[in-house]
Amino acid sequence: MFLDRPKSGSKALLVHIQKHNSELATIVELKELVRSAGLVPVGCLSSNRRYPHPGTFIGGGKVDEIAAFLADQACDLVIFGDDLSPTQERNLEQALDKRVLGRTGLILEIFARRARTHEGKLQVELAQLDHASSRLVRGWSHLDRQRGGSGRGAGAGASSGLGGAGETQLESDQRMVSDRIKRINGRLAKVQSQREHNRRGRTRSDVKTISLAGYTNAGKSTLFNQLCAADVLVENQLFATLDPTLRKLELPVVGNAVLADTVGFIRQLPHSLVDAFRATLEEVSQADLILHVVDAASPLRGEQISEVNVVLEEIGAEATPQLMVYNKVDLLEEEPRIDRNAQGVVTKVWVSSIDGAGKALLLEAIAERIGEAVIETNVKVRPQDGRIRAQFFELGAVVAERPCEDGSVEMHLRIQESSFRKITQNKLAGQSVP
Repeated sequence: MFLDRPKSGSKALLVHIQKHNSELATIVELKELVRSAGLVPVGCLSSNRRYPHPGTFIGGGKVDEIAAFLADQACDLVIFGDDLSPTQERNLEQALDKRVLGRTGLILEIFARRARTHEGKLQVELAQLDHASSRLVRGWSHLDRQRGGSGRGAGAGASSGLGGAGETQLESDQRMVSDRIKRINGRLAKVQSQREHNRRGRTRSDVKTISLAGYTNAGKSTLFNQLCAADVLVENQLFATLDPTLRKLELPVVGNAVLADTVGFIRQLPHSLVDAFRATLEEVSQADLILHVVDAASPLRGEQISEVNVVLEEIGAEATPQLMVYNKVDLLEEEPRIDRNAQGVVTKVWVSSIDGAGKALLLEAIAERIGEAVIETNVKVRPQDGRIRAQFFELGAVVAERPCEDGSVEMHLRIQESSFRKITQNKLAGQSVP
């Protein structure tokens, strides 16, 4: 079995089997995944097949067709748009004498190239080890570099735990992978504990958390940068964002909140990745509101929405309130707008993250969805209460104000009642709270 990672720029033959009812199983998406992995597609063979062949997924005739293509074209590997079983993968590699990757292996390769933080790299390695554990057929001794000086000289096997009597190389490899998985899980548990501690701190301070979610390449990071004046990496590639980013978000009336940008979802997102990134994805499941970002210009947006909801359910976020954000309206030549349901609740906001159109509407909609009871009231702020007056302006709660003869200022406010109580603490003269 070929174990080395494919080099950037490697040429790949793509194999697309149209067996899904879903239109998302497209050659276009497969090519985008391949390019996002730093690979070069040089050809694509497609076929209709209702049921996969148990040994090779595609059957002997198609294997011969692939072999003939490889004989004429210089390719480094063969990539399938569907998942392959370990047996199918091994049989294909033996028949074609080329590295073969299924859909999960391809997505893992993208994640391995994109992870930047220590946490992200650990999460990707965990998913890779989980995927590889069922595909071990020969030595994985390179993993032993993590073990330090445990000694492998003569007679050291039993005492060092690296191979007792009768232990095969495969058994030793499987145990090494298992040990590495346990160590990574231990490290990620510490990260998860720290994230939970940070979330509890935000809860105690009454800071609301909003999380972005959506199909990969829907424009989440571009929208994140628009809303928070941030500089998160933006690329026209699948899975450009892996590591979560949190920034302060200033909302009218509500005040400051926290916005989280997370990894994009995709059809058949590998379970190993969902499990490995669970600590990161909890930023979504624990949020007060999910901004479900949709590529409004995509002809497959309905299916993409459904696929995102499948993943949200898998991570326990199906009950978290959602606000649909239809992005890229500039490609539709439509104007930004807010849609409401029969009860007057905001359900959709149409925006363009590339030029910021609809940003103000979106901020208002977010504030409306996460805000508590809003009141309109008049207060008189004395000269010595200048800090209180400044706080009202910081919240964007001031509708109008006028000076009074005694030097105070009468302010007309639209503000959350809880915020009003917290700021004033009954210290202002002339309060008029409904």
